[in-house]
Amino acid sequence: MDTEALHDTERDSSSVPDTGEGERSRFVLGRKGWLTVVACAVGLLLFSTYVMQPFLIPSGSMEPTLKVGDRLLVNKLAYRFGSAPRRGDVVVFDGTGSFVSERPAGNPVTGALHGAAAALGLAEPAETDYVKRVVGVGGDHVVCCDRRGRIEVNGKPVDEPYLYPGDAPSSVDFDIAVPAGTLWVMGDHRARSSDSRDHLGDAGGGMVPVGQVIGRAQWIGWPLGRWSSVERTAAFDGVPAAGGSHG
Repeated sequence: MDTEALHDTERDSSSVPDTGEGERSRFVLGRKGWLTVVACAVGLLLFSTYVMQPFLIPSGSMEPTLKVGDRLLVNKLAYRFGSAPRRGDVVVFDGTGSFVSERPAGNPVTGALHGAAAALGLAEPAETDYVKRVVGVGGDHVVCCDRRGRIEVNGKPVDEPYLYPGDAPSSVDFDIAVPAGTLWVMGDHRARSSDSRDHLGDAGGGMVPVGQVIGRAQWIGWPLGRWSSVERTAAFDGVPAAGGSHG
């Protein structure tokens, strides 16, 4: 065997000057990878903004339907094409002007970063975002409570199987007419929910404008053991129609 030739070949290959092409190639591949990541992130944010948004449940006000730490997937197209929230729907809405007087001021940069993280379900939602169940729609007459302690809608008592075990339908009496274009909303864990009842004396009277609804709760996507759809309850199916309602 010509070992000298072999050694010469090895010396020749090692002595080829490095033109930097390999480094540039690796840099280009890295840059393309980052561009792919950024494009995916932008696409995911757009999807979250206009179609389906993850929503991290921060409190127990909707137990047992929704638990603290659940990642709820909110259908933002549910009410975009002529449909309106219906009694029994679980909705996410912006409470600015109804549950809170105005959006709290803050650092715009940190606010934008938090908003992006919240849009991906990685952080708690904005302080002005709420999730509740629709109990009354425009035109409804909602009263609490009848002789058996039940809520009545348009004169019809409603049995609410989704309530947190041991909770009364309400510890506060009320008798309200829901104006057109608004909603009366309540949490399923009535003893721990700050909802329309707590804002009866405010300017909006506890009503949430339909235009402030972000979307309808569609699925629980995380944790995996909680994966399920959020079905609209049949509890309100026997409620008679009222002017402008969606039964």
